[in-house]
Amino acid sequence: MKSGLEYETVVGLEVHMQMSTLTKAYASEAYHYGAQANTQVSPVSLALPGTLPVANTEVINNAIKLGVACGCDIREWNEYARKNYFYPDLPKGYQITQHETPICSGGFIEIGSDTVPTKRIGLTRIHMEEDTGKSIHDLDPFNTLLDLNRAGVPLLEMVSEPDFRTGEEAYLFLLEVRKLIRYLQISDGNMEEGSMRCDVNVSIREKGTEPLGVKVEVKNLNSFRHVQKAIDFEYQRQKAALDADETIYQETRTFDAVNGRTIALRSKEDANDYRYFTEPDLAPVRVSQEHINAIASKLPPLPNALKKIYVEKLGLSDYDAKLLTETRETALYFEALLDAKCPAKSGANWLMGPVQGWLNDKAMEWRDFPIAAKQLAALIQLVDENTISFSAGQQLLPELVDNLNVDPKSLAEKLGLLQESDSDAIMEHVEAAIAAYPDKVLEYQAGKKGLMGLFMGEVMKRSRGAADPKVATQLLRDKLES
Repeated sequence: MKSGLEYETVVGLEVHMQMSTLTKAYASEAYHYGAQANTQVSPVSLALPGTLPVANTEVINNAIKLGVACGCDIREWNEYARKNYFYPDLPKGYQITQHETPICSGGFIEIGSDTVPTKRIGLTRIHMEEDTGKSIHDLDPFNTLLDLNRAGVPLLEMVSEPDFRTGEEAYLFLLEVRKLIRYLQISDGNMEEGSMRCDVNVSIREKGTEPLGVKVEVKNLNSFRHVQKAIDFEYQRQKAALDADETIYQETRTFDAVNGRTIALRSKEDANDYRYFTEPDLAPVRVSQEHINAIASKLPPLPNALKKIYVEKLGLSDYDAKLLTETRETALYFEALLDAKCPAKSGANWLMGPVQGWLNDKAMEWRDFPIAAKQLAALIQLVDENTISFSAGQQLLPELVDNLNVDPKSLAEKLGLLQESDSDAIMEHVEAAIAAYPDKVLEYQAGKKGLMGLFMGEVMKRSRGAADPKVATQLLRDKLES
């Protein structure tokens, strides 16, 4: 028995990302999640005699986009390979993939959070391959059913270096990968639909030592939390085995989400088990530097770069910058606000406050927000210049949705929302607010100063948000304390 030894987890991830291309990787039919079984297949996908695959150019372009975004080296000469294995749900009995010539190598993904220091996770490779069909075991008690719709759908597989030391780091990595592929619009990254899947390679070793322990692979994890839990469980399982002088075997395991544990499936295959050889039916692909540069020039601003700019150059908080770069649509809208000369902090406050609230109320996504950035910038300017109050601005926001081509100031004037700074006009609302709550006046005068908010709310209600808050507050205080 060993005891008292300190171990560390060593983890690498293999992330499979299903591409959002119009057609499959090597065949002409489309693929839509949820379609009736076996309705999205073709002779090529069925591997009928005499059919030949044709490479989908968009898959190559997507791989280049992801490689450029991750700082990878993009390979000029790319060959396809056959990975031979018994695939009941891939009719030709082998998978077209890449073996010795992955299109992308090197690069990194940066992670970090309030609890995890900023860290770069190295990438070993990103390569192109195809998905398998789906085996269904729960519809027939005696037979396995096959749905071949997914067979041949293009995938990119990202293989990380063994740089993770905790399940939380792996969780953050997957969040960053999903954000990135959605920014690049190469995949929707929905783990629930299987368009992003993850295999985890876990070993442990004594702290301070270099050699890696025996690697265990946990396959087909379909949620970020399951990845984290599987890694944490494997650490405890392997530690207990080493402490008891037991042997850890190289094997493939699956995660039992109900009980929060991994279960052995089979011994782990090695590369020679797959009998890789060059795919004879697909010519190698040459990727020129000019083509890489052309794709790189069209990439959108990337989230980590934008976040750094927002914090270091625009003076936003880490929290604001993180929210603004959470989705491509939010970031691009904020960029458009900045182009419309909207102050960064004001724009961030409006996007994360009133605009996000309106979207939540309507159960809408950012891509569906109808108000142009230039029009919203004009509304924000009215508030910043005290032409209208913030409350009036919030009232004006839904009105602009119904008046998309109307100048916000003209609409505010039409609706009577321009801010009143005239003391006499505001005093009428002040006196009416005080008269509405005589008992609260006595409480205020007895020392309950928190009631000022009640009276201010009444003034703003009666003025439809048009009263200048500073003037109204002073008039209220003078009246209540006189």
